[in-house]
Amino acid sequence: MLIFKKSIYYIALVLGTLLILITLLSLIYDVRYWYLKALDFPRVQVLVGLVFCLVAFASVNRLWRTAAWLFTTGLVTAIVLQGYFVWPYTPLAANAVATANASEVQKNRSFSVLLANVLMKNRNDTAMLQAVTAANPDIVLFMETDAWWVSKLRPIEKRYPYTVLHPLDNTYGMALYSKLPLSQTEVKFLSQERVPSIHTTVTLPNGTSFLLHAVHPVPPKPSKHPDNVGQKEEELLKVGQMVAKRKIPTVVAGDFNDVAWSNTSRLFGTSSRLGDVRIGRGLYNSFDATSPILRWPLDHAYVSEEFEVLRLEQLPKVGSDHFPILVVLTLKQEAAAIH
Repeated sequence: MLIFKKSIYYIALVLGTLLILITLLSLIYDVRYWYLKALDFPRVQVLVGLVFCLVAFASVNRLWRTAAWLFTTGLVTAIVLQGYFVWPYTPLAANAVATANASEVQKNRSFSVLLANVLMKNRNDTAMLQAVTAANPDIVLFMETDAWWVSKLRPIEKRYPYTVLHPLDNTYGMALYSKLPLSQTEVKFLSQERVPSIHTTVTLPNGTSFLLHAVHPVPPKPSKHPDNVGQKEEELLKVGQMVAKRKIPTVVAGDFNDVAWSNTSRLFGTSSRLGDVRIGRGLYNSFDATSPILRWPLDHAYVSEEFEVLRLEQLPKVGSDHFPILVVLTLKQEAAAIH
């Protein structure tokens, strides 16, 4: 029993010290070192580890001297810091985007968006097509689509007559399928010449239109495909500047390759004045579907104040390293009347 307690003591001491250091380093922004930026991702996992270390250390420590109190204070401080970032993405926090009253919603001003990073090398097109059929969304945004994926997705074009297809072999291809009419569509390259984003106007059945910006920025880690190692992420911030000038309701959605609580995501939300549909509802982790532990929210939907949320859902696995995310939105009645 004594050996067991000593083992727990030293595990808590070593692991806790490491997690405190990780927490402090994760507060450093605007750095060129990708491995420091990556510390922003596992905040939930680090938070759980810190709580474990605090409980374990408090349970087995018998000598409460200055060093023990300092260590405990460090653990509590790190828990508070990590909790500060994670708290908004729990059901305990207030919603950034209001929840719609389903009984008052009219179908002609509501729509659903399915976000699906297919994982370019994934060849389970059957599961992906089944997921689309089961969810039956009005708009589907596929990411990491190459020519093979576009060919395999062709059967859904009968149900989704409005398409924007830009396949690429560098994991940044995009394919947008819509049951709703699209107009004034542009494919832009905001930060890198082979990383597209789609910008289009969507018309709802009641005649109201909204802007949809579909994005897939590059990650902050090294990759054989496009990345932004050593550089600031510009695509999201450029979209934020575009959205700030908006004149009609707006939705920005896609795989941001960044967590919801990152500095870039929060700056984007502030500059664009859009609300993150996750806030106040839960994490809805979309990556990594292949790991039961290392998961975080990478696929996002931000909406302007004219929208309310009917449903937000993480769908089952489809063979990709991302879970599809389904968002059902509705225009507020007064917004639909004005626009």
